[in-house]
Amino acid sequence: MARVASWIAVALFWLLHWLPLGVQARIGAAVGELLYRFAGRRRHIVNVNLRLCFPAMDEAERARIARAHFHALGRSMLERGLLWWANEERLKGMIRLEGREHVDVLIAAGRPVLLLAPHFLGLDMGGARFAMEFDSVSVYARQNNPVFDRWLFHGRSRFGDQLLLSRQDGVRGTVKAMKAGRPFYYLPDMDYGREDSIFVPFFGVPAATITGLSRLSRLARAAVVPCVTEMLPDGQGYVTRLGEPWADFPTADVEADTLRMNQWIESVVRTMPEQYYWVHRRFKTRPPGEKRPY
Repeated sequence: MARVASWIAVALFWLLHWLPLGVQARIGAAVGELLYRFAGRRRHIVNVNLRLCFPAMDEAERARIARAHFHALGRSMLERGLLWWANEERLKGMIRLEGREHVDVLIAAGRPVLLLAPHFLGLDMGGARFAMEFDSVSVYARQNNPVFDRWLFHGRSRFGDQLLLSRQDGVRGTVKAMKAGRPFYYLPDMDYGREDSIFVPFFGVPAATITGLSRLSRLARAAVVPCVTEMLPDGQGYVTRLGEPWADFPTADVEADTLRMNQWIESVVRTMPEQYYWVHRRFKTRPPGEKRPY
């Protein structure tokens, strides 16, 4: 039964992808409103995250951000069909890429590239747009649902010659790929548990954060290039921005490097707080003796 329901959902995504982006955006926002009203567990997680990260913010403003977040989340879910079936020309027309020159210069100089791509809701759109320009490497986590796993893998690999590694492949394969000239599309800002993590502040709250950005950039001698994709309002599309490579990174202090990453992500979140992936339990792993907030 679950498999049939999954294929029905895939068929719905296929039908929706033919619609203009503006129409899809309105439908996605409506789906997000339903999620906001009825997905009580996820709404609770979002509200806890916003309360922890923005304690001084007016409660009404946090509620507005939470509702806007679910609207954007609904969009990101329904517009996924575009990544699975829309042709390259259409996707390039709706996902603008800025700052490509920063990566071009590094690759021309033979410097490995590590893209720091935090979990904003336009993340997959940005990954697809980057893949149209560069053969890169990323980590792919297999999904429990085999139907969605098939299509998600298809969406991640349909442009260019992309190398998708599993977490079990470890660091060696990633470093080797970067040294061979493949930029690494890296997503290091979720709570992956205590392993390979340290507690550093995120919006002033101790957060278990993996130290991979510092370690991988050191092992591969890679330049860190910030990469953020913004979902534009009213179905206007997306913009993926590649920033200038970070100077003086990594340092000998892994904790300081990891804190720098979190502080940079904070600064971007403040510019579009409704688009960060608040449905994730970012603070589920706590220091010894501290209760989980969810």
